[in-house]
Amino acid sequence: MRKFYFTPGPSQLYYTVEEHLKNALKEGIPSISHRSKDYEKIHHHTVEAIRSLLALPDDYHIFFTSSATEIWERTIQNMVDTESFHLVNGAFSKRFFEIAENYRINAMSQVAEEGEVVEAEELLIPETAELIAITHNETSTGASQPVEDIKKIRKAFPDQLISLDVVSSAPYVNLDYNLIDTAYFSVQKCFGLPAGLGVWIVNNRCLQKAQTLLNKDRVIGSYHSLPSLLEKSIKNQTPETPNALAVYLLGKVATDMVDKGIEQIRRETEYKAAVLYQAFEQSNILKPFVAKELHRSKTTLVAETTIPSKEIISKLSEKSFVVGSGYGKFKDKHIRIANFPTHSKEHVEILADELLKIKK
Repeated sequence: MRKFYFTPGPSQLYYTVEEHLKNALKEGIPSISHRSKDYEKIHHHTVEAIRSLLALPDDYHIFFTSSATEIWERTIQNMVDTESFHLVNGAFSKRFFEIAENYRINAMSQVAEEGEVVEAEELLIPETAELIAITHNETSTGASQPVEDIKKIRKAFPDQLISLDVVSSAPYVNLDYNLIDTAYFSVQKCFGLPAGLGVWIVNNRCLQKAQTLLNKDRVIGSYHSLPSLLEKSIKNQTPETPNALAVYLLGKVATDMVDKGIEQIRRETEYKAAVLYQAFEQSNILKPFVAKELHRSKTTLVAETTIPSKEIISKLSEKSFVVGSGYGKFKDKHIRIANFPTHSKEHVEILADELLKIKK
């Protein structure tokens, strides 16, 4: 029986991936040299497709890594000399903060209760902080930092580097990337691809900071330092042997999304989110974990449960729907439902109906 994966990552493959994968195998993409003209064409196409989809400014660069988790570490290595500041409101934003602490810098944070976000008006960020790390969409709790808050932070701190985690919200998030200096995501969530590829977006200010640290004889990473990534990306290459198949598939899916239209994707995402949140509100065993509607994620929806989450997950699985359990300490108390571009309106409507059938 075919399953429909509404897990928050890895999730359901984008509906065009199967055909692209068949074509990739026919074309021998997994076997091509990463220093060949064939790979360079793939690399260039994928970079330009992402640039178009996200409407990135011209002076922003796109690099490929093993994962978004790697990018946390590379960001600290390349962009922070002594101090970083982190908005923490869940397990993933906290993990980035902890990685910064591991580097023995002065890593500071302002922490919100899980299910909430750090209020921009209450932020106390010292001017000495070189990097401000924001998580747009906290995948563990379903709390989303409003884009208006990012605008406020940029206005208040024009000289600091701002890092934005869009791991489970790109390409949905409607963001002017001029507001931030670096952003990152991995492909197994909204892009509906197998895990194993991180995408790192940086502007020239980030590159300048990395060079400054390098000139101070700081270790900023080896093969995946920003200067080494830039050197190869100019040639449409990577420093190491990349996952050419993943880069190829990402380029194809990003192109499919461009062809569909980002505004259409956003409208569908908001409609599907409304259907699911309405089901949470109407259910007698569920309620939205994020109390404030303004802060509720449209792409990773989290509900509190009054019965063990595994019972809900089991009942939905019988109907071919696979949803996620709560994260960490909320494992038995929450369910998490992905609402990514590959999830159709029809399947979301059926899933919402099935949720309402589950009673105490």
